[in-house]
Amino acid sequence: MDQVIFWLVLLILLVVIEIATLGLTTIWFAGGALVALIAAAFGAPLYLQIAVFIVISAVLLFFTRPLAMKYFNNDRVKTNAESLIGKKAVAEEEIDNLKPSGLVNVKGQEWTARSTHDDVVIPKGSVVFIRAISGVKLIVEERKEGE
Repeated sequence: MDQVIFWLVLLILLVVIEIATLGLTTIWFAGGALVALIAAAFGAPLYLQIAVFIVISAVLLFFTRPLAMKYFNNDRVKTNAESLIGKKAVAEEEIDNLKPSGLVNVKGQEWTARSTHDDVVIPKGSVVFIRAISGVKLIVEERKEGE
């Protein structure tokens, strides 16, 4: 009977944590605890209860989590900022990491910009390539002749 109470307490604790976080983090283990609780209620030995908990939790985690994340995380705002990497932009003001200053225009939007190299100053009007994004700044390098 003690094992049934243990699995029930664990199940409740995992469900409460899931409700508090809403991150689909512990629900998989709650499913494992539920099946282990049922096994304990039917008198299964402790080693079998633990094995059932581990196997069911792993199966739920690895096979249903990707589907759940795909369908339940739709409220996250996607910015498409990563699509800017590799694109060209025009320096609207001098880009100098040591000052720090720099502004580029890409697809009609102005972005704060920094050079990939601290010792390189990119003049206003230069065409640059976007190499990365760091926070809200574009990391750029000057387009060389022939590129």
